[in-house]
Amino acid sequence: MDAMVFGATGFLGRSLVVELLAKGQRVAAAVRKDTLTPWLHAQNVDTSGLTVVTADITRPLSGLPQVRDVYNTAGRYAFGLSVEEARAANVTGALNVLEWAATLPELRRLVHVSGYRVSNVHPDYAHLGAYEASKAEGDREMRARAAELGVPLSMANPSSVIGPGQYIGLGSLVRDLWNGRLPALPGGPDVVVPIVTTGYFSRFLAEIPASPEVEDYWVLDESTPPLPELVGTVAAHLGVRAPRRTIPLGLLRRLPRKITGADPETLSFLSADRYPTGTARALAARTGLRMPPAGQALRAWTNDLVAGRFGAAQPWLSPYGFRDRTWTMGEAHRPAQVLLHGLPMNADLWAPVAAHLSGPILAADLPGLGRSAATDQPTHEWLADLMAPVRTRPALVAHSAAAGPALRFAVEHPDRISKLVLVAPAFLQAPSPWLTRSRLAVPMLRRMSAARLAATLGLPEGPEVASAAADLRRPGAAGRVIAAMRASFTEREATLSLLRRVIVPVEILVGSADPLTMDVDHPMTELAGAGHYPQLTHPAELARHLEPLTAPTAGTTANVTLS
Repeated sequence: MDAMVFGATGFLGRSLVVELLAKGQRVAAAVRKDTLTPWLHAQNVDTSGLTVVTADITRPLSGLPQVRDVYNTAGRYAFGLSVEEARAANVTGALNVLEWAATLPELRRLVHVSGYRVSNVHPDYAHLGAYEASKAEGDREMRARAAELGVPLSMANPSSVIGPGQYIGLGSLVRDLWNGRLPALPGGPDVVVPIVTTGYFSRFLAEIPASPEVEDYWVLDESTPPLPELVGTVAAHLGVRAPRRTIPLGLLRRLPRKITGADPETLSFLSADRYPTGTARALAARTGLRMPPAGQALRAWTNDLVAGRFGAAQPWLSPYGFRDRTWTMGEAHRPAQVLLHGLPMNADLWAPVAAHLSGPILAADLPGLGRSAATDQPTHEWLADLMAPVRTRPALVAHSAAAGPALRFAVEHPDRISKLVLVAPAFLQAPSPWLTRSRLAVPMLRRMSAARLAATLGLPEGPEVASAAADLRRPGAAGRVIAAMRASFTEREATLSLLRRVIVPVEILVGSADPLTMDVDHPMTELAGAGHYPQLTHPAELARHLEPLTAPTAGTTANVTLS
């Protein structure tokens, strides 16, 4: 085998395995439990060069295949660990890997992932916390033992590694920003938390064994902006307000955690220190490695954080991300269907239906709803901007309150879509009971758990309802939902007039338990047993009606019989 990767199921380890396999290497992945192979298959990675072996680094290692290069990406990266938990992986485990590597007759290099703030730091568990102190102790012990055994050791010292699957550290700060729980920034204007992307760091690690032997590499993006500017970049991308105030670190350390919300173990990472990156820059120049621009990397990672609900969910559709502060998912240019959600849901409402559709889809959170930022732009203008890059004639599918702006788009741009499907259109149904609860509606909606929201809507609990409940807890979200419900009700007559004017084929789909309150001169299908959200209760039946038609010819009327 060319390489052994310890910690191969972790955030860094699995990314390194992908990189080594892509370089054509034969890789042994050491794991406790094989969650790596399914993950690699989900990423469409060729695993023909992979061998998975079982190993527990907290115990002495034996019986593993002979390799040339050894990578130790294993460790516990978490705050609040006990000393025993932290030392088992970050000290004892690291030394066990080194002792095993020393037995390899053709070892070229042992690459150990340390940390950018732990080298030459005294492992003071009382003041640093278990995580940082154990990493510092592991760093010191690895260097001393490698010198005794003559093991060629290179220490890779990354800064805050960002990328898909990384939710702690800076990820926690972004989560608080997203949820409106970051009233002030820790530290002052000169604090820098340097970043490096997991893709770059994995490529860097893969180059170390073949490079001239160097003991230390500090791997970080020296163009990382100061923390206030970094947070401002992320806030602008998310469409949220960045905090303007800062809290001095000295004060943060003295205040109780229940007041600050800051984990004491994270505070030592907030500093204005700079690091000796010369050896890392030299390796990068020699091998042609280039870091992506910091702003671009931060925005891409922010998309991953929001798509994964900060570790609470898995994205169901890609690509995904914010486009002009609107959350979009799927095919932006050539979709077969464009899906607009109703209230109080978001675009995740369509996940069960998407599994039954034959073509690519584009789904988006309506402005000010779900994950999309609020805007002063009317929703029909927002929809025109969303559709601007589309080069196909998709079926436009609108649920509940989204029917109004969808109808207006269909009237104004009949050549842009193949048909219009209205699912449980709110303007043809009885007003939502939420509109009768006046001042209580917003606080009730904001406080709803996923279970209570599901019960209120008459739906089974599931990830789609959990996603909607998470969004409703964000500042202002519940109020915007109620405002959108009221607007949909007050605009009923205007929307009805649009329905009389539309010339593209229209189909209306309703659940038998959620009937229309007025007759319409358009094809209407009733889904037996369905309520207001057939996407979640009858996805296969609903999907059959959403496939686009052949593009209609000029003069097609609205009540064409659908095939």
